[in-house]
Amino acid sequence: MTDVHRLYAMTHSLYSGRARAYLIKQGISFQELSTGHESFKSEVLPKGKLPTIPTLVTPEGAVIRDGAAIIEHFEAANGWPCRPGGPRQQIISALFDVIGTDGLLRPAMHYRWNFPEDNLEFVRYHFLHSQRDTSEREEKTEGMMDRMRHAAMFFGVTDQTRATVEALYLDYLDALDTHLVHCPYLLGWRPCIGDFGLLAPMYAHLGRDPHPARIMQQRATRVYRWVERMNRADQDVPEFFDAGTDFFANDEVPETLLSVLRILSEDFVPETTAAAAYINSWLADSVPEPGSPAVGRLAQSIGTVEFSVRGETVTALAQPYRFYLLQRVQDKYAGLEQDEKGVVREMLASCGMTDILTAKLDRRIGRSDNLEVWEA
Repeated sequence: MTDVHRLYAMTHSLYSGRARAYLIKQGISFQELSTGHESFKSEVLPKGKLPTIPTLVTPEGAVIRDGAAIIEHFEAANGWPCRPGGPRQQIISALFDVIGTDGLLRPAMHYRWNFPEDNLEFVRYHFLHSQRDTSEREEKTEGMMDRMRHAAMFFGVTDQTRATVEALYLDYLDALDTHLVHCPYLLGWRPCIGDFGLLAPMYAHLGRDPHPARIMQQRATRVYRWVERMNRADQDVPEFFDAGTDFFANDEVPETLLSVLRILSEDFVPETTAAAAYINSWLADSVPEPGSPAVGRLAQSIGTVEFSVRGETVTALAQPYRFYLLQRVQDKYAGLEQDEKGVVREMLASCGMTDILTAKLDRRIGRSDNLEVWEA
């Protein structure tokens, strides 16, 4: 039996970058294959249940679908090496994981699909070559790309919101670049779970597609270096001459990182609170069966919500997956001592993020047989 894992992923896939970087940083041997390989359909999909990436096959043949589950599998087995010890850092790490994985979809989709003069051939190459060379490959490629173009609108990117999406992203990019002046990762000298979540949109879409990559390289060089660094097995910090090896001491969360969250909160918080209210209303009306899929193609369609960002009305899909991840932040908070809760609330209040502690669904989302499902 080989000790090499198989990671079914794609270079241009947002969610794949999160899991791939984790495997690289943790020194876990893997072979990457696209879903175009016959083994994905014949061996993996029956166990994975949904044709989504990333999906991991362990040397023993177990199938783990979804980046959060892949990372949690290795974290639990190895003593949670990427989880900081202090309450403030733990909450911040888990929160960035949610924001990166689900809260930056608007700029990721916008900068990929709304600049075809720069991106089209680059993106088309990757969609085309993720499939076998068959007579239907060209047609399938165009169909896949058309679906993703339309998805950008479902996430709230329209001609009306475009300027707001860009302004918010550039402000965030500037703030993150400022934070990375004095440290190579979000919470110090090694990556936390939040780094991997944040990398999801910042690598495949915003750090590789030609148009946004050029913006990042020219406007936020340190952020671009962080993207490179997250895909290196070593620490990769030659520009730091007094580099440490651990997270910041004394549960420190620098003011520069809180400044990043203040900008992200302008978009993330109103969308989260609006989506929670809408999904809770839907749950009351629909009453899905316990164990029924809550996320993905097998789940019932829920609908869209409206919310305001910098005075602009945004309409976007209400996505239960955000709350599946957000439960982790809320569960960590609930498990803290009272004095720790006070310190965390004060920190979140300083960056406009307090509402994420109470924006909950009336039904929890669990995981069963590789599917995110509604609990009783």
